[in-house]
Amino acid sequence: MQQKISLKGLRVFAYHGVFDFERQNGQDFYIDCSVWLDATKATVNDDLSHTVSYADIAKALVENAKGESFDLIETLAQRLLETVMNMAGGDATGTIRKAKITVHKPNAPIVYDFEDVSVTVKAKRD
Repeated sequence: MQQKISLKGLRVFAYHGVFDFERQNGQDFYIDCSVWLDATKATVNDDLSHTVSYADIAKALVENAKGESFDLIETLAQRLLETVMNMAGGDATGTIRKAKITVHKPNAPIVYDFEDVSVTVKAKRD
């Protein structure tokens, strides 16, 4: 059985963007993350060590988003996806089988009125 863990609207202040002022001044980015894994053993035993902690997912996303700066949010999203796909719980069943990351950049430098700019990436293990 697969379970889905979702984290929505994780706010990170970081320095990504094509323009110098974006890299100098920084801005808020919001990250949505969904992961699918078999956490059956965790739910049967009520044991966190057999799943992936959403707190650990949040920490990994924030640390990575604040780490290296990228011109493109496409690159940031892909790096975050790779980070999440490499996370694992305490046993093989806790391994993430599928993940989806969306990076939102609501303050993107666009001269028109808009609500949000986002990029979504997905991965799945065979």
